[in-house]
Amino acid sequence: MTATKRPAPAVPGGRPSDEDPIRVSFRRYAGVRTRVLEVGETVPEPEVPRRSLRRRSATPHVRPTAPRLVLLHGYCDSADTWRPALEQLAAAGIPAVAVDLPGFGDAQPLRPGPLLPQLDAFTTAVVREQAVLGSVVLAGNSLGGTMSLRAAQNSRLPISGVVSIAAPGFVDSWLIRAVARYPLPLRLYSSLPLPVPGFLVRKVAEQLVPRLLYADSGAADATQVQRFTALFPDYRATKSRLEEARQLVAELADAYRLDSVEVPLLVVACGKDKLVTAASGRQLHTLVPHSRLLVREDWGHCPQLDDPVEVAELLTYFAASAVRTTQAKRAAASAPKAVSEDTAAG
Repeated sequence: MTATKRPAPAVPGGRPSDEDPIRVSFRRYAGVRTRVLEVGETVPEPEVPRRSLRRRSATPHVRPTAPRLVLLHGYCDSADTWRPALEQLAAAGIPAVAVDLPGFGDAQPLRPGPLLPQLDAFTTAVVREQAVLGSVVLAGNSLGGTMSLRAAQNSRLPISGVVSIAAPGFVDSWLIRAVARYPLPLRLYSSLPLPVPGFLVRKVAEQLVPRLLYADSGAADATQVQRFTALFPDYRATKSRLEEARQLVAELADAYRLDSVEVPLLVVACGKDKLVTAASGRQLHTLVPHSRLLVREDWGHCPQLDDPVEVAELLTYFAASAVRTTQAKRAAASAPKAVSEDTAAG
């Protein structure tokens, strides 16, 4: 991992950058250079020898009292979706990082071939980096929820808990199913001999984005909407994103091995989600019996945008509980087994 820091930009709302609690840097995970938004304690500098990192992570006074949150965004989103929640976490003293997943935000693009394995390698590298300083709890929205669940399936990763918000692939909405089937209107759009004018593409995106991501489109933040619509500047970019989305939906059909998830899991289902229905969250909860389920009828697909204050509180309380549960399980597993009197006498 390498890191190159730059001054943090001003946050939406016009607050000066020197008051922004969120640090911005560029790092490399699994060969992918990306942007990182971070609050709280930082990881050791990359030039510190690996042996020193192991000694440092084993030193009690180095570990923070709070678990470290790793926040993953959804498809066609970026780490900026977590900015409002990161500000709340910073005020509460909770260390957290949000990263641009490969192919989105300021991250380098995905390579040709299957997408989920590339995202797995990236997520694994982020988790291992953050675990140097303490217990890691993963929280992901939409595609980020998928990546969090897939990371939890890997028992070798140092994860203490997972929050999955609107992860697709269980009981999805008509829109996601339509992308998978690739109906005639989408085929016609992708095969148009002349591209749709860029201004028209952007105009349609400006109308659709608030309705798809927010519970109440009228309350959508203009800065966040502009960030999403920038992903669709013209016909060519929109066509490319559509083809990538079709590949991703196809890979979701075989994305989960949920019987391997043993860490604490909180499933968040959103009643006003127009992309991944609340039924999908209920199904995930059923498939992982030890999980906990939270259904919020007033949240849309991106609750970190609808209600960042409550989402930050939810993540904080769950993370603390998950770490305690995981530590108790590990302590019980490592405790010496009691020997019965009969066995001792024999």
